[in-house]
Amino acid sequence: MIEQMIVNGLLAGLIYVIMALGFTMIFGIMRIVNFAHGEFYMVGAFGVLVLFGALGWPFFLAVVGGGLMAGLLGVLVERALFRRLVGDEMPGMIMSLAVGIILQSTALIVFGPSEQSVNRPFSGVWNLGASVVPWDRTVVALSALVILVAFYAFLKFSRLGLAMRAVAQDPETSSLMGVESGLVYSAAFGISCLLAGLAGGLMAPIYTIGPYMGEQAMLKAFVVVILGGLGSVPGAMLGGLLLGLSESVLSTQFSSGIALIASFAIVLLVVIVRPTGLMGRTAR
Repeated sequence: MIEQMIVNGLLAGLIYVIMALGFTMIFGIMRIVNFAHGEFYMVGAFGVLVLFGALGWPFFLAVVGGGLMAGLLGVLVERALFRRLVGDEMPGMIMSLAVGIILQSTALIVFGPSEQSVNRPFSGVWNLGASVVPWDRTVVALSALVILVAFYAFLKFSRLGLAMRAVAQDPETSSLMGVESGLVYSAAFGISCLLAGLAGGLMAPIYTIGPYMGEQAMLKAFVVVILGGLGSVPGAMLGGLLLGLSESVLSTQFSSGIALIASFAIVLLVVIVRPTGLMGRTAR
């Protein structure tokens, strides 16, 4: 029983990490709390619905296609709406709420209010010791792990990744050193939305797809980044795994409702004891 709960928690935690990475990256670089993040997750899921479900693309190609749709849309939104709000947290937050409502309403008009589904590309289970692990969730978790490693390598070794880290740490000094902040902002927002879209695409065959699916995804991402610390990428990783494990244990022992209540109780405790989160830094 314990082994099964740990396995389930780790599988869920990995996808939570991918959902939260982009959310916390935008705040770390642009100081914008993007409450439309869940709607970009929705865009990726609808991309898989169209490309994989309707057009018959290979599943992973459809996931990449849905992620790219979300990423390109994110770049356009950043250039048109968010660029002038960099560093201004309250207007940025209000703008993100407006963007989320627009995307949600657009999906409602185009696809209708009914929830839809696609066939699962992977079926069956396999055994890990005493645990029974579904293949579809295994593939999602392994894909999330690959995305996580690729994202870490991008931030650590690429010139653009280094520029993003520099802007996040000290935008004024990085600008004096020749870093083009406009390029960094566009890339950060686009990559953030790409990550959300990839997460939505990977989860599309497991859950139903609808205009309001981004709300729960946004809720999970928000809990994760508050736990780990707004703007902290390592904190998002830690927060995602902690949330996945806690939900697995509590939903197994009690119910999903108790698990949700406990998640917010943990967030309140963390905010009281350590307002910046487990690995967050103090505000600039």
